[in-house]
Amino acid sequence: MESLANDPRFSRCWTRIDLDTIAQNYENARALCRSQLIPVLKADAYGMGAVRVARVLMARGAKLFAVATHAEAMELKNALPCDVLVMGLVGEAELDEAIARGVILAVFSLEYARAVSAHAKARPARVHFKVDTGLHRLGFSSLEELRAAAALPGLAMEGLFSHLALRDRAGDEAQYARLMEAKALLHPPMTHLVDSIGMVRYPQWQLDAARIGAWLYGVCPRRFERRELTRCPAVFCARVAQVHWVRAGECVGYDEEHPLRRDSAIATLAVGYADGYPRLNSVGEVEIHGRRAPVAGLVCMDQMMVDVTDIPGVRAGDVATLLGGSIGVDEYAQWAGMNRNEALSRLNGRAPRVYTGGEEK
Repeated sequence: MESLANDPRFSRCWTRIDLDTIAQNYENARALCRSQLIPVLKADAYGMGAVRVARVLMARGAKLFAVATHAEAMELKNALPCDVLVMGLVGEAELDEAIARGVILAVFSLEYARAVSAHAKARPARVHFKVDTGLHRLGFSSLEELRAAAALPGLAMEGLFSHLALRDRAGDEAQYARLMEAKALLHPPMTHLVDSIGMVRYPQWQLDAARIGAWLYGVCPRRFERRELTRCPAVFCARVAQVHWVRAGECVGYDEEHPLRRDSAIATLAVGYADGYPRLNSVGEVEIHGRRAPVAGLVCMDQMMVDVTDIPGVRAGDVATLLGGSIGVDEYAQWAGMNRNEALSRLNGRAPRVYTGGEEK
């Protein structure tokens, strides 16, 4: 498909996303998890396209999705008949629309609970109360304030949740115990704690639901041995725009500190950090003709250069693979010193998404 020169999607750079791989990652998680799965589709499904991913997972039984912002929730609600939990702040200017559309709000403080209650006039606000059990990001730290919030009018409690810090087992156990205290206080219809890592590290804490984000997109939890159960669905590619020879001693692009040690064939790729390729991946490699080519110089906003001296026959129009093939997400992220989730979510750039698979089952 990438050889279709007349298809504008393949003119510069693109990300091919295999929806069947995402579906299989989901099915593998269902086999590991005895409770409901809540697919996390924030950051446009980690760069994979939230609506397309949600549609495929709904066909496989997913009923509730989680996002980070009101805008992300509205994108899903406008496209699909689904329930959406916003795990972060929904601002006061957005609350009326969120409540009217049935978005599930994360209520994380008494002050915020009062604001939500004040907006819940025409209909109750659907809420999951968020407890800060030790991550210290969002959530109630006082059970008394949590009790007071739950008693406010207009709040229809549908769930209670927290998020593990995953620093060490003792800390995680303390967090679980704090959540259980809150559960005993409120008796919520649903309680959820674990994410992708917690799902496999602490299967005994899967409770009523597990939130899986990174797992869906091929980020395997550290120390989990069955790495084959989650695979990255994305292949990030770019066209070779030009190949030219650069003499030894010259620097490539904006790099002033690493002159070439030999006369080198330098291929310019039509992709840059504005397309989602991390600038810090200037120490990385791409794959061309099945072989590795190191990045030369610094990654630019719209272009980047690689050294193809040892790969014969590279010419303009060839395809370079930046992520995929022999380059897995772990290595790709490591080159830039990034969290793997961050590396994937950067695929929200200008590179068009081209989907394969995903037929309804």
